[in-house]
Amino acid sequence: MDKENLLHDKPSIKLNIQLGKTRGTIRLCSIYGCFDHHSDMDITGIDIAEFSCPHCNQVLNGTEPCDECQAPMVPLKMEIGGKVKFCARQGCSKHYVAFEDLYSTLNRFYDEYGF
Repeated sequence: MDKENLLHDKPSIKLNIQLGKTRGTIRLCSIYGCFDHHSDMDITGIDIAEFSCPHCNQVLNGTEPCDECQAPMVPLKMEIGGKVKFCARQGCSKHYVAFEDLYSTLNRFYDEYGF
């Protein structure tokens, strides 16, 4: 999470991005369902991007294919448990949240936010 670069007044998700031989940085909106982002490179078109960790450079693209366009899904672990996954293809809006233990995650959420 990038607390110094906000999108919609929330910390952004900073990732390295590579399209072909061009490398850059992208900051994704951390609000689920929002596709806004800032990048230091042109990411238009229907290219499949390779995403990696900005700290260790580990490639994050997974092996699970998008069920809409067959590009790799990119999993990101959430602090409260589970993962959010998004499609690596520019323009594809497929994304979802997967919880490993929904009961525990909901309890953590309720404890943290007072529900």
